[in-house]
Amino acid sequence: MHAIYVDSPAPDDTRRERLYDGDLFIYSPRPATRALCEFGRQMAEEAFAPHDPETAQEEMEVEDYAALLADLKPRFIHDPESKRLIQEMLTDLGCDPGEVYFDVPRMRTSTSHGYLTSGIAYAFHPHRDTWYSAPQCQFNWWLPIYPITAENGLAFHPRYWYTPIKNSSRTYNYAVWNATSRKEAAKHVKSDTRVQPKPEEDIELDPQIRPICEPGGLIIFSAAQMHSSVPNTSGKTRFSIDFRTVHIGDAADRRGAPNIDSECTGTTMGDYLRVSDFEHVPDELIEAYDTPTPAGVGV
Repeated sequence: MHAIYVDSPAPDDTRRERLYDGDLFIYSPRPATRALCEFGRQMAEEAFAPHDPETAQEEMEVEDYAALLADLKPRFIHDPESKRLIQEMLTDLGCDPGEVYFDVPRMRTSTSHGYLTSGIAYAFHPHRDTWYSAPQCQFNWWLPIYPITAENGLAFHPRYWYTPIKNSSRTYNYAVWNATSRKEAAKHVKSDTRVQPKPEEDIELDPQIRPICEPGGLIIFSAAQMHSSVPNTSGKTRFSIDFRTVHIGDAADRRGAPNIDSECTGTTMGDYLRVSDFEHVPDELIEAYDTPTPAGVGV
């Protein structure tokens, strides 16, 4: 990783170039980002009432907690207000509404002290999103809903920007995952047996970077960044929102971060919606990225 930009005034073209080079961009809360996080917070507090979402794990059976999340998270994803707020946010942050596409936002949770780390509240090991069939031009946008600390946020592992690592991404195909594993998340409470791309050799977690921003703050990073969920020892559940974007011109020109170790097949390109009108990526571009599944994958 080369640099971390805080509240950079750089235009989107410059920001994308720097993200493709491994830099991070961090923004302070602004009205558009606050609005998205406030919407998520209200949904969470209504769902967990009368409990406080950050401490509800202390008062609920884990099976009931997982069932609540299995209802809450899809409702947040599919609520039209979530997409509208993303639309406003990306426009406010300088993205071209006709060129930038986004996928639906997810509400993530990271419970404290291993209360629930599988299935609907999966605690992500060190990984690149490009292991999960994401294009090299994808950016990840991450926002905390409640205050975070160094004990419950995100960690980035910068030594692996240029250093490949043996991993199992060759076994992953996005279409197969959607058909066989994603819908089963809520069933995995005590453990998670779903096959996901993981490192196949030891990773040195240090040096690592743990950016801290206020609720409604924003971290943007390349899908090729090696990152992980910090093991939560804070005593509070971390609630966050994330979504992804691609620039259609960059996708068509195959511009993006270097691919040093991703071997997955399939593509997430069919998920993205144009900021201006929520239209999908053109079929011919989806097909160009949709690499075939090797024999045996997903069987």
